Amino acid sequence: MTQISQQALEAAVKEYRDPYLDKDLFELNAVKSLNADDNGQVTMMVELPYPSKGIAGGLKQIVTNALEGVEGVKGADVHVGQKIHACKINKDISPVAGVKNIIAVASGKGGVGKSTTAVNLALALSAEGARVGILDADIYGPSVGMMLGVPEGKRPDVRENKYFVPMQAHGLQANSMAFVTTDKTPMAWRGPMVSGAVMQLLEQTLWDELDYLIVDMPPGTGDIQLTLAQKVPVTGAVIVTTPQDIALLDGKKGIELFRKVDIPVLGVVENMSVHICSNCGHEEPLFGHGGGERIADDYDTTLLGQLPLHMTIREQTDSGQPTVVAEPDSEVARRYRDIARRVGAELSTRERNLGGTISSVSVTEH
Repeated sequence: MTQISQQALEAAVKEYRDPYLDKDLFELNAVKSLNADDNGQVTMMVELPYPSKGIAGGLKQIVTNALEGVEGVKGADVHVGQKIHACKINKDISPVAGVKNIIAVASGKGGVGKSTTAVNLALALSAEGARVGILDADIYGPSVGMMLGVPEGKRPDVRENKYFVPMQAHGLQANSMAFVTTDKTPMAWRGPMVSGAVMQLLEQTLWDELDYLIVDMPPGTGDIQLTLAQKVPVTGAVIVTTPQDIALLDGKKGIELFRKVDIPVLGVVENMSVHICSNCGHEEPLFGHGGGERIADDYDTTLLGQLPLHMTIREQTDSGQPTVVAEPDSEVARRYRDIARRVGAELSTRERNLGGTISSVSVTEH
């Protein structure tokens, strides 16, 4: 029986480079075991540090083929999983109970599709295998509930007269001011009241062991946004913009805001990048071209992805069936999932919170 070289096995595995982090699996510390038995059968355990269900099959096939090319190997069994760690927060703020990482989705102005992006990003992270929640912090225009298909008038359960039980929608845990008010409630609140309401929703919701909590921030870069950025233990921010010059200027302000409060900007999503005609499929950059890439270059951050201006995205979101769940195999859904993997991969490079997260709050059923 030919002795299988461990060195040769490792060399074969190193042929695979992660498409998002540009490192081999050993550099990522993703190889948890790699063993060959006396019959020439190789077993390998891989654990990627970010949501990666969409590429797990390809990784498994490529590494299996590489291993089976090693002299003496009769077969290879490769298992691919993932483990998402809590990242360190660059501020002296306590983590939120039951939440590993908080990602703020923000824009310098309204009308760029921020909430649509936030909802589909949350769903894409979930589709990639993560435990995900979403908090609608856009107090003046809460729309996440409608986008997720939560029936109008449905209210979250309350425990011990203090804690909200998050709504369940398409596999997400969700909470929003819209769930505790009516659509006719005027939000004539000043900044401190808005910030207080958001913090109450954040801290008094029974989030259940989330890998990521997506926070749909209010649009703009004023006092409300600054206060929330200072009080919420945000791990990283995603900026949504469109290619228009005015939107890019406001997007830059959003990046500056997060840098001012020492929150890493994970990257930029360029929404409405190109218009796709629903009749003939013709593509045309109605709002300009290359804006997201320019702002990413200017601020040394990443262009996470470009999304088209397409009628179905709006129709599906308005109907409570966002694109990622309505058409999971569509090109647009694939783009959202690619963005989700990029966000998760970027966060995985950040320093870990070795102290762990605060456990979920335990409450007594009545």
